[in-house]
Amino acid sequence: MSPVFMEAVIARDFRAAEAEVGVPLPAFFREDSFSHLKYRLGMVRADSDALPWLTRLLVHRAEQAAVGHAGFHEPPGARGWAEVGYTVFPEHRRRGYAEEAVRGLLHQRRHSTVSTSSAPAWPRTSLTRRRSFAATNC
Repeated sequence: MSPVFMEAVIARDFRAAEAEVGVPLPAFFREDSFSHLKYRLGMVRADSDALPWLTRLLVHRAEQAAVGHAGFHEPPGARGWAEVGYTVFPEHRRRGYAEEAVRGLLHQRRHSTVSTSSAPAWPRTSLTRRRSFAATNC
């Protein structure tokens, strides 16, 4: 998510946010408190190199629909590992989008260890077990 998109969403200017990403945002997204975006925007302002690690909007290209968001909570830094977080919007769940997003993030950043977060935990731990990821803090 670009800083322009995050700023628009935080300001609840969904028309500008949708113009930035080119797809409509579902009600579930609009009802969020966006506290994670406020935090991520602060990270990007402090260090623009953090942006590729952070939250991305998941878009189904054929349907031109936002189906969720995913990203690393922060760059790995000295720890050498990165924690993945994701949300698939309710109307798009159980279709493999979470797995595709996590695989894409890991492939892009070349990490083999993933830590998942956010409640409820059971789908995330199921994903890590089913796909042989090394899970921590689940």
